[in-house]
Amino acid sequence: MGTGGLSRRRFVGALAGTAAGAALPAVTGCDGTPAPSDPSAARASTPGTRPSPQAGSRAPSGPRRLYIGTYTSVDGGGEGIGVAAYDPVTGRITGAGTIKGVPDPSYLAVHPDGRTLYAVSERDDGAVTAVRLADRKVLGSRSTGGAAPCHLSVHPSGRWLLSANYGTGSVAVHPIEASGALGERTDLVTHSSPPPGPDQDGPHAHQILTSPDGRHVLAVDLGTDTVYTYRLDTDAGKLTEVSRARAAPGAGPRQLTFHPGGRYAYLANEVDDTVAVCTYDPATGRLAIGRGQDTGSGSGTNYPAQVVVAPDGRHAWLANRGHDSLARYAVQEDGARLRLLGTVPAGGDFPRQIALSPDGALLFAANQKSGTLAVFRVGSADGGLRLAGEPFGSPVAVCALPL
Repeated sequence: MGTGGLSRRRFVGALAGTAAGAALPAVTGCDGTPAPSDPSAARASTPGTRPSPQAGSRAPSGPRRLYIGTYTSVDGGGEGIGVAAYDPVTGRITGAGTIKGVPDPSYLAVHPDGRTLYAVSERDDGAVTAVRLADRKVLGSRSTGGAAPCHLSVHPSGRWLLSANYGTGSVAVHPIEASGALGERTDLVTHSSPPPGPDQDGPHAHQILTSPDGRHVLAVDLGTDTVYTYRLDTDAGKLTEVSRARAAPGAGPRQLTFHPGGRYAYLANEVDDTVAVCTYDPATGRLAIGRGQDTGSGSGTNYPAQVVVAPDGRHAWLANRGHDSLARYAVQEDGARLRLLGTVPAGGDFPRQIALSPDGALLFAANQKSGTLAVFRVGSADGGLRLAGEPFGSPVAVCALPL
């Protein structure tokens, strides 16, 4: 995130403040989509890709795992990847330790088989790291070939890890070995055109995800106001650009989330404080970005972070940083239209990321500046959000990955 010449790391450091709440006890995933709760029901943790309603309909039973991303190099930051458990009925979170040895793990994703966790290290010498979940063993790290990687996702095949380097405006591909560990990078593509948007100092890749049909990979670049569509060679791990979609000049697109129908997606525009409905053509990979719509933030300063969509596709929610709220939308016309229903407080300060539990019954908000995770029960009929108890304290919470 960040605008103008201010680097992402400096901007994040300035915003971090002092984390509230108790740190997780030391022991030697973040995404807006439901992640696997066990290997037999696993799905790729690809932000924006939604499971079918049936996939999330099984009754929850017993505590579920929760992983928390943070920054380790800012005042009040964490010591690694936070490990916790949550009650799928009440939403209550219980701390269960920290996976150390992963610096600045600001974004998390899980392998489709549910056995390996992946994290970015959002630093000048950017890296991605694999962690075996059975024993929390760090399997090693690989360079992303760029600075400040802020997002990653696993290709649905489970064979490739995709990452976005914010600082240098590039996207990278790494092979995933049978053990879950990462191989040497197979591709690195820098967004050299179009020129940066208003008040931007260069390209700033903010997200990379696979389309629901699995045919294309899309990269959202805040600096160039562009969403790039690529085709991934699943044998060689190479990206080939097939189209570009331009957002409004100065929109600052941050993250894209697909409707479960696969024909529409929703783009959170960080800089001009809007959300846009996009149409997607699975045959060509072409995306068309609609006009910016109201985020419910009023006239104050606000940086929209991310949209998540209910598994049944009837409602969507947007995290508003600055307004510190969660906007609720009715999804209409099979995904073609968003209608703002209102906002609720985010349960903390600066909601950097939001995620749904696999069954869609709970929404987690990672509140960066207050150092808290707020959990909301989701109304099945109207998509209303009701805070489920007191927020959970976690240092500089910037990503929640509920399994």
